[in-house]
Amino acid sequence: MSEARIDVQVEHRHAPPPAQTTHPNTCPKCGSHYRNDELAATLWVCGHCGHHFPMGARARIEWYTDAGSFVEEAADVRSEDPLDFFDLRPYAERLSEAELNTGLGEAALIGQATIDGHPVELSVMDFTFMGGSMGSAVGEKFSRACDSAVERGVPLVSVTSSGGARMQEGILSLMQLPKTVCAVEDLHDAYIPMITVMAHPTTAGVLASFASLGDVTIAEPGALIAFTGPRVVQQTTREKLPDDFGLAEQNLRFGHVDAIVPRAEQLEQITRLLRLFGAVA
Repeated sequence: MSEARIDVQVEHRHAPPPAQTTHPNTCPKCGSHYRNDELAATLWVCGHCGHHFPMGARARIEWYTDAGSFVEEAADVRSEDPLDFFDLRPYAERLSEAELNTGLGEAALIGQATIDGHPVELSVMDFTFMGGSMGSAVGEKFSRACDSAVERGVPLVSVTSSGGARMQEGILSLMQLPKTVCAVEDLHDAYIPMITVMAHPTTAGVLASFASLGDVTIAEPGALIAFTGPRVVQQTTREKLPDDFGLAEQNLRFGHVDAIVPRAEQLEQITRLLRLFGAVA
């Protein structure tokens, strides 16, 4: 005789909705599905609707720079766990997992290279490494990129994609905001130009610090560029927000960015800017 089974369902009106599992290469706008090689061939842009998928730091550097010219710097700079932080999992475990999944040591990759023959310093963020969050290692790597640009007398090309400061490092992560701002000020004092490319998303502490300080700032179409996302703002203010709140298109209208440049046109735009800065140097 089988035992009687009682099924119990507990509902809570504040429970989050069940997560929808979709393939990461499914376009959120039109629902098109792609293989990795198909997206790589189109610079990780949907061929049907133009949606810009996140692009890895190494892939972007390979595309921007002349073949074989990139030399990575500060590859040994890694985040530590000064607070022994533990939420659902230890911070050290999250770092190891991010490094294994991305092949990167941190959420930023820096180094020297040439773009169409122009020597540059690069700082490129990767959102797949813990949401591109800025901890002490990311701040240190960006500062070193600025120092290298000043020492070599070459422009800095910075690509940002970040959810903000890394909460697992507490106040140490927030200290990276003034640190990176001072590093950019050193660039300005040395009359070294900085070109910023804002990818989706560029938010919170990164937006509030070095991402907003470029001499020329371009953004990718549809990129979220805001200190706080629209959902949080709407819940706080209880007001209906514009459909394009915080997006690159609204930032362009308000003059916060200089241009919106589709990914396929960015290399040409950056090369043109490097020629311009080289002519006035």
